[in-house]
Amino acid sequence: MRLDKFLKVSRLIKRRTVAHDVSDQGRIFVNDNPAKPSKQLKEGDIITIEYYNKTTMAEVVKIPTGNVSIQESKDLYKIVEEIEHKN
Repeated sequence: MRLDKFLKVSRLIKRRTVAHDVSDQGRIFVNDNPAKPSKQLKEGDIITIEYYNKTTMAEVVKIPTGNVSIQESKDLYKIVEEIEHKN
């Protein structure tokens, strides 16, 4: 599954266009490498998102095949670390 679609489906980022834009700006990394929106994810990948005033690291637990409910979206990833940046 594409990175931008996974971020939307998992609700790590609410809209796919926002996920696409943030990725194009170089603020999303997969396994410590800058990732384009079209990057294909697999289970076990670590996604790092530098978004607003925080950095979130999440491990991909499951790649969905169909539609995902809001309740199921939390099961697609596991938060590894979350850092709030003070301005």
